[in-house]
Amino acid sequence: MADSAQTIAAFLDYLKVEKGLAPLSVAAYRRDAMQFAAFLVKRRRNLLTAKRDDVRAFLDQLFSHALDGRSIARKLSALRHLYKYLVLDRMIAHDPTLNLDSPKQWKVLPKSLARDEVERMLDAPAQRPATKLAPALMLRDHAMLEVFYGGALRVSEVTSVKLEDVKLESLYMLVRGKGDKERVVPLGKAAALALSEYLKEGRPLLLRAGDGQKAVSTERPSAYVFIARGGRPLTRQLVWKVVAAAGGAAGRHTSPHMLRHSAATHMVEGGADLRTVQTILGHADISTTQIYTHLALDRLKSVYRNHHPRARKRGRDARATAGETPALRGKA
Repeated sequence: MADSAQTIAAFLDYLKVEKGLAPLSVAAYRRDAMQFAAFLVKRRRNLLTAKRDDVRAFLDQLFSHALDGRSIARKLSALRHLYKYLVLDRMIAHDPTLNLDSPKQWKVLPKSLARDEVERMLDAPAQRPATKLAPALMLRDHAMLEVFYGGALRVSEVTSVKLEDVKLESLYMLVRGKGDKERVVPLGKAAALALSEYLKEGRPLLLRAGDGQKAVSTERPSAYVFIARGGRPLTRQLVWKVVAAAGGAAGRHTSPHMLRHSAATHMVEGGADLRTVQTILGHADISTTQIYTHLALDRLKSVYRNHHPRARKRGRDARATAGETPALRGKA
């Protein structure tokens, strides 16, 4: 680390004297260089002996810690300036930061819930504390979660669904997505049943209830399926609270988008083709949907490694299984 400290000190002098950078900018370069130097110590290298694989491993570690692409790109830019200086000063012959992909283009695979976690989320509204409106709110929240997961919807799509859009007998509903594009989303039997119970028993109670704010006129009742007390439309913030509360009951920190991702992942894991999933999600480009094949493949590999009797075999046993006798390798 001592060698790296001297290298960083020389680099910072170069930035201050020759480049005329402001103190705050120099401090930022120092932090990034010191962070990389500390990473290299674990790999028994220093700034002058670092290889391209070391830089890549450093960026991968930042990525695995959920640092966003722009922040990682800034750190890579700092390292590029550092190594450009080291090459110019003839302290090293080759720049290990050359030809690395821009982290701005990296995509974070969305987190998804396990199926049993989703089940616990869907059951969570039934645990609502007893109040006068608890039965109505329980029916609303349960139906909303079922529709969220069943249709893999966005928050804006859930809050904008109108009564005329729901076709319970035909098990589908019309959804308005990004760009106000309308699409048909199937309704599973669980979602249809939850919606039916809410529309018959829960929603009328919410329409008649007041909370001190101006309610929607009974002469022109709310056209939206999911409403707050007094018939007012649900806000995005309230939807987030409902999903977060259900996630807490399931032991997970969740968001509406995570519920949507989980639905898509589970469909792909269940064998659904990408075109169908693309249509349900409302993706304009199938490349956006293809990320779920990676998630499903990761799950497949994990199950294989943990459960297949030959997945963890090594050496002689693995080669013998493949029909290759160790003593006869290479012989015809």
